[in-house]
Amino acid sequence: MTKPEETLGTPEAPIKVLLADDQALLRSAFRVLVDSEPDMEVVGEAADGAEAVELARATAPDVVLMDIRMPGTDGLAATRMISADPALAAVRVVMLTTFEVDEYVVQALRAGASGFLGKGAEPDELLNAIRIAHAGEALLSPTATKGLIATFLAQGGSSGEGEGPDSAEYAERLAALTVREREVLVLVAGGHSNDRIAERLAVSPLTVKTHVNRAMAKVAARDRAQLVVIAYESGLVRPRAE
Repeated sequence: MTKPEETLGTPEAPIKVLLADDQALLRSAFRVLVDSEPDMEVVGEAADGAEAVELARATAPDVVLMDIRMPGTDGLAATRMISADPALAAVRVVMLTTFEVDEYVVQALRAGASGFLGKGAEPDELLNAIRIAHAGEALLSPTATKGLIATFLAQGGSSGEGEGPDSAEYAERLAALTVREREVLVLVAGGHSNDRIAERLAVSPLTVKTHVNRAMAKVAARDRAQLVVIAYESGLVRPRAE
């Protein structure tokens, strides 16, 4: 006979969080906050980017809270290394910034970051950001998205770094999208949530999520945040000054 407790199933493992910031006091505050939640735990602390990469490989975190500006190896370089490591493909990086619209926003997204969080965010916002990133969603607020578009306007939509796929490869990837997937991608690039896109297209949020996931797979985007970058860098979406 099956015991009652055996029918309850296995509880979900807590979200593993790695903290990377050169300020020990800030890391301590984040640790206390994260460890106070039953669904997450801190698995390591790093004082610079090189240590963050080393600890990511040792602990396989689900989410890394990564400060952009750190001495030595900064958050951008560390994010690139994490994104380039096949063994860390499931790791999501949330960049911590002093200002939400940061000069490094575009660079960080190209490096593989899933989104941004201001250091002045409320505790609930930080915890929610961890859960959103872990779920594979983009952490791009309307303010951050506008900052991203403004940067593309200033750069003429070009990376200026000579990295990443060329226009021919982008064209090949986008050719695999259906008409509806392209439509959804354009709306994602506009900073709209799944619920908002669903309203505009008169479909369910679940249908939108399915289109987003298929688009990510076809254009080889790690997550929703990179879809925004691809939409602009491919020329599918042309930024306009307001």
